[in-house]
Amino acid sequence: MDRRNFLKQVAVWSSGILLAEPVFRITPDLLAAETGTPILSVGTGKNYTSLVSSVLQPLGGIAAFVKPGDHVVVKPNIGWDRRPEQAATTHPEIVRAVVELAIMAGAKTVQVFDRTCNEERRCYMNSGIKSALDGMGNSKVQCNYIDQRKFIPVTIEKGLSLSKWSFYKDALQADCYINIPVAKHHGLARLTLGLKNTMGVIGGNRGKIHGNMSQNLADLNTVIRADLTIIDATRILLRNGPQGGSLKDVKILDTVIASADPVAADAYATTLFGFKPEQIDSTRVAAKMGLGEMDLNKMDIRMV
Repeated sequence: MDRRNFLKQVAVWSSGILLAEPVFRITPDLLAAETGTPILSVGTGKNYTSLVSSVLQPLGGIAAFVKPGDHVVVKPNIGWDRRPEQAATTHPEIVRAVVELAIMAGAKTVQVFDRTCNEERRCYMNSGIKSALDGMGNSKVQCNYIDQRKFIPVTIEKGLSLSKWSFYKDALQADCYINIPVAKHHGLARLTLGLKNTMGVIGGNRGKIHGNMSQNLADLNTVIRADLTIIDATRILLRNGPQGGSLKDVKILDTVIASADPVAADAYATTLFGFKPEQIDSTRVAAKMGLGEMDLNKMDIRMV
């Protein structure tokens, strides 16, 4: 089933006309969406606004992903009541830079949201993300809290671990979905990067995802597949993740990674922590499932 038909099911179910839950079928075409050698772009610099723009250039710039009139979702990590320097959430300057580029490319709307772990208002404000976006003064930009009524139950027909889960309607319906995780340590997953950032757009009891986490994340990422992944490694959390707290656990790198291949982005980010991609189960399982390339030698890595 193609994406258009799936979204029709989502719309009809939301209206109350369709009683059966939407069914998402994993097809070979979907898992082979990224063909050839994936381009992965890496840049370093203190001016984060310029850095984001530079890193996107080898990928064709933001216009390669955002088309005029698109409804865009930008998904950062806003999950924790932490300040930007504590490296538990995506840096607000990175988020704003991506949103500004999307608006410049002609996006009709840009929505920014996350299902937080701590109290949502404190997370949105103390992360600096809501203030940064509200400061744009642009009515096309929406930084709203999650609306629990918008979670849609989806049957993942060929999920290998998950057969059903609920997803946020706005994320499902986005014309362009841009994933902007922060790179950090995680007590259970070892690292949390792009693939795991998808947990911010799912409903239900997310604690259950932690059992057989790697395959569960892969199944979830077949439904919510980022068009573009931008990993914020401006400062990374080396220990005591995902929440962190101590600045002693933070390393400043001033680095941003970008790719249309979500697995490639995670694989490269892994090396910033001294690991190999195959040492991170979520990366290895997603690559095995066909969601992207894990082998660094098979990527076109551009340093900007």
